[in-house]
Formats: sequence, C-alpha cells, structure tokens
Amino acid sequence: MLQSRPRRRTTGTATVPVYRSRTRPGVVRSLLAGVVAGTVVLTGASPASAAPEPPPNPTDEQIGQAQSAQDAAAAEVGRIAALVAQAQSQLEGYAVQAEAAGAAYLAAEEALLQAQAEAERTALELEAATAAVEASLGRIAGFSRDSYMSGNTLSTAAALLDADGPAELIERAAMLEYVSANQLDVLGQLEVAQVKQANADSAARAARDKTAAAEAAAAAAKATADQQLAAQRAAYDRVAAEKAGYDRQLQAAEIELLRLQGARDAFQAWQQQKAAEEAAAAAAARRAEEEAAAAAAAARAAARSQGSGSSSSGSTGAGSSGGSGPYVKPTSGRTSSCYGLRWGALHGGVDIAAPIGTPIYAAHSGVVARAGTATGFGYAVYIRGDDGAVTVYGHVNEYFVRAGERVDAGERIATVGNRGQSTGPHLHFEVHPGGAMYGGQVDPVPWMRARGVSISGC
Repeated sequence: MLQSRPRRRTTGTATVPVYRSRTRPGVVRSLLAGVVAGTVVLTGASPASAAPEPPPNPTDEQIGQAQSAQDAAAAEVGRIAALVAQAQSQLEGYAVQAEAAGAAYLAAEEALLQAQAEAERTALELEAATAAVEASLGRIAGFSRDSYMSGNTLSTAAALLDADGPAELIERAAMLEYVSANQLDVLGQLEVAQVKQANADSAARAARDKTAAAEAAAAAAKATADQQLAAQRAAYDRVAAEKAGYDRQLQAAEIELLRLQGARDAFQAWQQQKAAEEAAAAAAARRAEEEAAAAAAAARAAARSQGSGSSSSGSTGAGSSGGSGPYVKPTSGRTSSCYGLRWGALHGGVDIAAPIGTPIYAAHSGVVARAGTATGFGYAVYIRGDDGAVTVYGHVNEYFVRAGERVDAGERIATVGNRGQSTGPHLHFEVHPGGAMYGGQVDPVPWMRARGVSISGC
C-alpha cells in the first residue's frame, strides 16, 4: 500500500510539513534557501582542537631496558611454546591410547556375553543328558523290580536255570537279550554323553570366568587410560594458560618498546593525515553538493523556460537527448556500487553514497508514478519522465512528492537515507528506458552520460 506523505519546506533549521503549492517559483526558492542553510549548519567548520602535548623523549637506557624486557619475554614465550607442543603431543598419544582401551573394553564385554551364553547352553544340555540317564535307570529298575516280585533275579544264569521248560527258557533268554542290547547300551551311551556334557559345561564355565576376568582387566585398563588422558589434558591446559600469560607479557613489552621508540608520534602523524583527508573529503562533498544544487537550479530554470516556450509554440520541445527538457545528476556524493551482477543477482542501478539528509533531485521532468514504501527500498520514488523512461530513487530518508504530481528536472523530491535493505546511507538510482516500473533496468551511468550528465566512479 503506497503512502502519500506531505511535502516539506525547509526554513532555517526547522522542517514543517506543507503540501505542495502550485506557486512553483516560491517553493523552489524556499527549498534552495533551506538547502543552503542546512548545508551551512551541517558542514560548518568547528574550531580546531589544541594539539596534545608531545610525550617525553625516552633515554637510551629506557629504550635498552624495554628491549631487554621484550627479549626476555620472547625467550619465555619460546620456552613455554616448546612445552605446549610437547604437552599437546602427549595429549594426542593418551587420547589414542584411551580410544584403543575403550575399543578393547567393548570387545571384552562382547566376548563375555558370548561366553555367558555358551555356558548357559551347555548347562541346559547337561541337564537334558542327566534327565535321560535318570529315565533309563528308572526303566531298568522297574524291570528288576518286576523280576524280583515274580521270584526272578537279573542274573542271566539263574534266570535260565530256573526256567520250567524250553518255552520259558527261550522267553527269558529273549528278555535278557533285549535288556542287554537296548536298555544297558542306551544307558551306557547316555552316561558317556552325560560325562561329555559335564566336561563341556565345566569348560564353558571356565571360559566364562576367564572372559569375565579379561573384561574386568579391560575395564580397569580403560579407566586408567581415561584418567591418564584427563590428567594430560589438565597439564596441557595449565601450560597453555601459562603460555597465554607470557604472550600477554610479550605483547605488553612490545607495546612499551614501540611507545618509547616513538609510536605516539607515528599515531599523531596518522591523526593529522586522517584529519586532513577528512577535511579535504568534507570540502569536496560541500563543493559537490553546491555544484549539484547549482545544476539542479539550472535544470529547473531550463525546464521552466522550455515549458513556457512549449506552451507558447504548442510544440513538445524534444531535443537531441531523446526526450524533452534537461537532465540532472540525482544527488551529490561518492559512487559506492555500480550496475551489474552481484553474487549471482543483478544490481540494477548505481549507488551514490552521501550523508543522510543530502538532497535528491529529479533527474528529468515528468510525473510521479509512485512515492512511499517499497519492498527492499524502505521508501522510494518512481518518476515517469517526459521521455517515457522511469527513474527510481531508493532508500530515501523522506520524500516530498505524491503520486500524480508533476516535477521539473532538478526539483528536490527527497533526501538520502538508509532505509530498507541498506548497509549505509546512499541513493540507489535506476533507469528503466522502456517505461516499465519494475523491470527493464539499464546501466544509468552511460544512459545519463549520453544525456550530458556525468556520474563518475563506474
């Protein structure tokens, strides 16, 4: 949503909002008077401050002592640096050992779990074998009991001699053969299996106990390695802190030596040079602003004169520049960024850095197409010129025109600001020759140069 703002007339140092009047010459004169007055206030020279007293001239003995102190501090820094390097090397070694001990502990823990599972498995097998042996013994005991109750014994000879006839003799012989061939053999096999399982169970339990001992030893080794690593890390931190202290001592000694050798004089010389450069830059900025104001005034006069001539003759007055009326540089200042690609995106205009509040002038006569908030710019003004081109003025601090209002080339329309996505006070100036509001940008520098206006720096 565009916002319409009241036009402001500057009088002295006060700024009051007034809507633009159709008595254009009076408004122009008031604006110029305000600009001149504001320029005097902002750029007036301040009294030069008194130069500081020069520092005392140090003696050769003082400089020699400072040099000795610096050399001693440098020697200590070198010594402690060697200790730091050694401690760091040891710290790295302990870190490797601790890592290896941790891996060994994990492996021993895994082996213990496997041995525990094997011991549990053999214990179950031993239990099953024991149960089978007991079952076979029970069956044989039952057979013996039955034989005893029927008056027989398990003796082979007695059982055969006690038979009443050939048929019973054959029957008892067959029974004894069955017991001998099946139950007793099975019993023997089960007893052998039981012995084997008992041996396996014993071996598994012994392996488990041995693995548990290895796991405990690995855990102890890991704890020891961790303690050594922690102790070495503490030792490293101590020597590193000690080195930092010596570094500060060395820095202090170097600063003192530089001070005694004349660092303050060098700094004062730099200050003087910087002040001279700032004064020259301020003078150049004042001259540029005055020149821009004069060019704007001339452009306004030319626009009014051409407008009067066009009205009397009924012609458009189009010149060789490609549009009616003059063109003027939009503001004074230093070009801080040119038209072109920046980090994969198009910077569609030229940036002119200037202090906040520096006047911004219409680059060409035309009608305000938009004035107010604009994404990225904070505040911006769009003017559709008499030549059909749209000029854009972005990041303005305040604006003095409204949409639909006609402006002359060189008329003050806004002031330089730092609104929107801006990293410092400047005017972002664009030219859209095709008349599109938000596209079709071209490089403003050659475009303005072709119309007699120079924007240096690109």
